[in-house]
Amino acid sequence: MPEPMLLIFELIGTVSFAVSGAMTGLKKKMDLFGIAILGLITAVGGGVIRDLTLGLTPPATFRNPIYAIVALCTAIVIFIPAVRRLIGRKQQLFDTVLLVMDSIGLGIFTVVGIQVAFSASHDYPPFLLIFVGMITGIGGGVLRDILAGDTPYIFVRHFYASASLIGAAVCLILWGWAGESVAMISGATVILILRLLAARFRWSLPRAQ
Repeated sequence: MPEPMLLIFELIGTVSFAVSGAMTGLKKKMDLFGIAILGLITAVGGGVIRDLTLGLTPPATFRNPIYAIVALCTAIVIFIPAVRRLIGRKQQLFDTVLLVMDSIGLGIFTVVGIQVAFSASHDYPPFLLIFVGMITGIGGGVLRDILAGDTPYIFVRHFYASASLIGAAVCLILWGWAGESVAMISGATVILILRLLAARFRWSLPRAQ
């Protein structure tokens, strides 16, 4: 994927996850600092875990602060009273925005994780590539939920980590013969569609009673 297109792809994911984190902070009635930190952690947390897993230090977030800056600015925008009132006017709107932003971020960062792993080495086994993709996608959300005092989303919500896992596998399968760009867009799209369908039809894995 060309560098400018990859940057746009990553920034869309950063904004999406930052909105998700900031909106969780609003729901928890946090102050501006708490909302900003929650937006930042959600946006860059998965990437930090990915880089540490791959031995890429310091993590990209600290080498190129554009992602952190975009995440913080996005969270601050969400905190603006007019935006808060617009989002909070209807619970259904709030939940829909949170779902869509979180799903977009999950899809984009899952496939970006695979791209970063391929950039680091072409010798990584498929298991590692899929794991790195998934942890990049879900890592920020796990940290968000822990900091917000909630059970991590991946353990209680419909088809979340599973969607990331399937999308990562699709991306990896297409990578060899369809090319990087097609593989990444396809994988992210599969994740987005699965998340929206899971929310619409209440798909869930079996859970303990």
